[in-house]
Formats: sequence, structure tokens, C-alpha cells
Amino acid sequence: MNLKRLKLLDKYLLLVLLLILVLGLVTLSSASSGISSDAYYYVKKQTVFLLAGIVLAIFIIRFDYSQLEKYSKHLYILSILILVGVLVFGKEVRGTTGWISLGGLPALQPAEFTKILLIVAFADFLQRRKGELHTFSQILPCFFYMGLPFVLIMLQPDLGTALVYIAITIMMMFIAGVNPQLLLKLIGGGLLFIALLLFLHFQYDLWLPLDDYQFNRLKVVIDPYQDGQGGRGAGWNTIQSLIAIGSGGWLGKGLLNGTQVQLNFLPERHTDFIYAVIGEELGFIGAAAVIILFGLLLVRAVIISYNARELYGTLVVTGVTAMWLFHIFENIGMSIGIMPITGIPLPFVSYGGSAMLTNMIGLGLILSVNIRGKKIVF
Repeated sequence: MNLKRLKLLDKYLLLVLLLILVLGLVTLSSASSGISSDAYYYVKKQTVFLLAGIVLAIFIIRFDYSQLEKYSKHLYILSILILVGVLVFGKEVRGTTGWISLGGLPALQPAEFTKILLIVAFADFLQRRKGELHTFSQILPCFFYMGLPFVLIMLQPDLGTALVYIAITIMMMFIAGVNPQLLLKLIGGGLLFIALLLFLHFQYDLWLPLDDYQFNRLKVVIDPYQDGQGGRGAGWNTIQSLIAIGSGGWLGKGLLNGTQVQLNFLPERHTDFIYAVIGEELGFIGAAAVIILFGLLLVRAVIISYNARELYGTLVVTGVTAMWLFHIFENIGMSIGIMPITGIPLPFVSYGGSAMLTNMIGLGLILSVNIRGKKIVF
């Protein structure tokens, strides 16, 4: 690590990320007002996690990411042990056994961190099969590899995180050189299989590893008003989010002036539905600006992935980018009613210590690939 390498840091990515972080903290200060007696309670906690994440990111940037290849098997086993441990020792929060609290420390969600472990491990798994991912028998081991942690996540049950695992797997396999036609056929077959399972569940009560409230969330995507009354229906959150975003107009009502937010109509406004806060208080301009900033962040990550010095680095960055992309699409999608509510946070914006630390670790990996992606001329 030296100054010449540090000069290679993607300054555009860092600038865009800084803008997202500032916007996130400002929005969080408005979204969390009234939730706690301390108006800045959640902002303070988010700032602490952000600073801890920056320290982790700096440490990872200084570390040569390619060394992680040696420990890919160990990291994979560790991720499986963590997920099993969560099922055994984790505590249930809102129907999901996905949280662990050690002593007086804040509760963390281990499934967030296993995303990074699996990305690093799966990247090595795929690069070892370079040029050998053209037939079904050749790519089947990839699905088994990522299928085990997927099953463990579904047993919690955590549908949102399980969907993130699928997005990471598909994107990394595509970049690794899997036959695209075969991959599309498998995706199509998988979607038809899921549709069949849901049909059998709703028609013949087939057991699936999801709770009733999660099935209800899937149903109300089509029409949230079918179960949206009294603040208890499955469609209530979506309805309030749509009202908030729709009432923001072009310029919004201003910070701390959103009626759906400040009058407590919008549930989970500092976490799952923080994009609705942006839509109501900063309007269409603010909501569009967020999407543009995230778009620029993802583009810079793709450029770094393209310039990586070897396939392993490309796959690591692809995995983190896929994780961010799905989080952004799902979180904004559920806020505007086109995706089911899964509890997935908006990266770097929604309140959440585990998510912030995970995203900053992912950032560190991307920048580690970034500064080692080009030869240094002395």
C-alpha cells in the first residue's frame, strides 16, 4: 500500500457515496423524529455504525483482496456455521429468527454479514470453474453451493435476504461465463416452479417455509386495498407509503413537514420505508435524485469490476454490486407498490447497524479491487 495506489481510488464513487450518506443522515433525522424521546437517537446510532464501517473499509482497502482466495473454503464454512448458529441461538424479531445480541452490545443480523462471506467464497468457487460453465451438469454444483445458505435463510424465515442471495448468485454466474441461454431457461423454470408452489399453497394449503403474514404481503402487491384497513392489514404499509410519495408533489413538503411521516401514519419510516419519507418531504426531485445517485454509484462499481486485474476481483465487485442493486430495486419497489414488502433496507440510507457495516465492508472490497486493478508506473 502506497500513495501511488491511493491516488487510484475512484474519487467519483467516493463523492457519490458521500452525497448518499449525507442525504441518508438528513432524511433519517426527519424520519426518526418523534420515535424516541431523543430526537437524534437514531441519527447518533447510525453515525456510530457509519464511523465503525469507515474503519473497517479502510482496513479492507489496505488489505490485498486476492489473499482471500486462500480462505474461500474456510469463509464458506464460517458462513454456514453462522447461519446455523442463528437458527439455534438467535432471537425472534417480527417473525424472523435472525438476530443475535452479545452481552450489552446492540443486536446484529448475522445474515447481513454472511452476504459478504459468501460473495468472497463464491467468487473463488466460480473462478476455479472458468470455461467449464456451459452445461447443466457443470453449473449444478454452483446452485448447490449457494443453495445451502439459501435454505438456512428460508428457515429463519427471511424471504428478503434469501432473494438477495438469488440475485447475487445469478449475477456472479453470468459474469463468470455461464451459458446465458441456459441461465435464462433456469431462471424461467425457477419462476414457474415458484408460481406452482404458491398456487398449490393458496389452493391446497401446501406447506411452505413462510409465515402467513409473508404470504399476505405477496398477495397485496396486486391490490394493497384488499387488506389495508385499520393499520393492521397486510396492505396498510404500502398504502401509506403510496400516499406519502404521492402527496410530496414536485418539491415535497419540506423536512419535518411530511404529514404521513410526522403524524405517524407511515410505519417503519426510518428503516424499510425511508424512501417514502424522501418522496413526501423532498418531492419528486429528491426521490429522483436518490435514484440518480444510486445509479452513478452502481456505474462506478461496474467500471471497477471491468478494470479488475483478474476474474476473481471482477466477481467480488460483481457480487457486492448485485447486492446493492437488489436492495435498491426491492426497497424502492416496495415503497411504490410494485414489489412485496420484505424488510430490505435502502443501502447507506435506512437505519440499521448490520446493514451499514455490511455495506461499508462491501465498499472496502470494491475499493481494494479498484486500487489494485491497474499497474503502477514508477
